[in-house]
Amino acid sequence: MRFPSLDEDLVDRYLRHLQIPPPSTPSPDGLRLLHRAHLNHVPYENIEIQLGWPTSIDPAESVQRILTGRGGYCYHLNGSFGALLSSLGYDAAPVRATIRTSVGRRPWGSHLVVLVRFPQGLWLADVGLGDGFHDPAPLAAGMVDQPPFAYRLEHLGGPTWRFHHDRRSSIAGFDLDVRPVPLGEFRPMHEWMSTAPDSSFVRKFVVQARRADHTLVLRGCVLTRVDADGRTDRDVSAEDEWFGLLCNEFGLRVDAVGADLLSKLWQRVRASHEAWDRAGRP
Repeated sequence: MRFPSLDEDLVDRYLRHLQIPPPSTPSPDGLRLLHRAHLNHVPYENIEIQLGWPTSIDPAESVQRILTGRGGYCYHLNGSFGALLSSLGYDAAPVRATIRTSVGRRPWGSHLVVLVRFPQGLWLADVGLGDGFHDPAPLAAGMVDQPPFAYRLEHLGGPTWRFHHDRRSSIAGFDLDVRPVPLGEFRPMHEWMSTAPDSSFVRKFVVQARRADHTLVLRGCVLTRVDADGRTDRDVSAEDEWFGLLCNEFGLRVDAVGADLLSKLWQRVRASHEAWDRAGRP
């Protein structure tokens, strides 16, 4: 079970957006270049969810949105990236994961990961974790050093693996089942995560970027940066600064959303932040 391929014109436009020529032959080096380019040019964000606009997990739809200067979350980002890899001749398949947080584990299928098969072994690619991998990694137990983070991959037995994230990251990690599944199996979780009132993606605005030596996360009105010097958090209290960060730091193009909707989004995000302040920031 592989990701579906994209049509040739869409592949060409996608690669131009990523500012990278098509790799000649599928290889770990080519995968690494594509992975880095995707992280550099496609942000992790949930604006559609925050606005109540429905989306599908169809990779072609996700690519069309990416080409307008937007992004998405794991189903959109890893779905489109997996389809690009498949279109370029990579043996790339969707596999299920379950995100682990400080309060427990989400259901299986709450995260989509790309599994890439080479003659020399399996690799994990993940451009949809927000502050996760910078480079794809071989599926092998041990430490993975990708500054500013250090990860660990652990084989739990059978098809199940565990990705331990760095302690400074936004999640504890995820568990992974490396048996490929049809992309459609993620549709129910996407529908729940993008519409349910108690979903964290519905409750909280977030945009994230993974760079070569640091990560940036804007969650609500709190900007977090993790780099070699550690972790810093600061509040963003002005609307102009907030939108400036979206455009200049995260590379989001939000003009197509419309000024009125964007202003209402800011007001809702700011009100949620102030309520969080009043509650004592748990």
